[in-house]
Amino acid sequence: MKIAVFTVCMPEYDLAATAALLARYGYDGVEWRVQRLDPALAGEPPSFWRHNKSTVDLATIEERGLAVRELTRAAGLEIPSLAPYVPLSDHEGAERLLRAARAMGVPMLRLGIPRYDRQRPYPELLAETRAHLQHLAVYAAAYETKILIEIHMGTIAPSASAAYRLLEGMDPDRVGAIYDPGNMAYEGYEAWRLGMELLGPYLAHVHVKNSQWRAVGEDEHGTLHWEATSAPLARGIVDWGQVIADLKAVGYEGYLSLEDFDTGKPTEDKIRDDIAYLKSLGA
Repeated sequence: MKIAVFTVCMPEYDLAATAALLARYGYDGVEWRVQRLDPALAGEPPSFWRHNKSTVDLATIEERGLAVRELTRAAGLEIPSLAPYVPLSDHEGAERLLRAARAMGVPMLRLGIPRYDRQRPYPELLAETRAHLQHLAVYAAAYETKILIEIHMGTIAPSASAAYRLLEGMDPDRVGAIYDPGNMAYEGYEAWRLGMELLGPYLAHVHVKNSQWRAVGEDEHGTLHWEATSAPLARGIVDWGQVIADLKAVGYEGYLSLEDFDTGKPTEDKIRDDIAYLKSLGA
């Protein structure tokens, strides 16, 4: 396995500084966040979701993609995947990203799936999303790129089995899943190896973070309520030693991509310590 960082968790570093920092600490790759940059946010403090400087601008990715590729390669890093927020339903936007990924030599690309909020029935959302995936898989083949959907709480694929149901029967060379145990600690937990075995060839990429549950209060009925939140990589619910052992057992040889939202230490310290921790677990 190789180790990368999904740059959403490095908001204060621009692209060049991100690549240099990851090279310094021995990372193999970088999974670039792709989002439209809003100049109005430039005066804000850096943050994961708003003013994130470690972001490739969605508006100019076709024009600037080759420069990003060369900057990354110059640091000795690979780009295993791109991580935009464009939904599968945006066929034009998705094709544009597939074209950019192909030009940059990036083999995989995440696209967004619908949330599940009780407003529409799951079977309807499932059928609709599978239709979008089947349509875009034709373009993925043309651009020799794989479309990834992420196992993510609050969506129609919060677990490995739900992701498999979405992907089942499609070409695993063109569609796959991002396995995310930190998200599954919020919603969708299944025995790690069971889920990996179920996904089989659709297991394409892994995000690495950790999460924890904490009590947040009691209501008038005496019910104790809980919420999930981020945790340090070695201090959350996910046993990453077991996850790595299970990945090895199923023959996974792809990337572990850090998406660590813990704010308990400076970003550089987190980047330094996380790779050392993963390597100590045999990654």
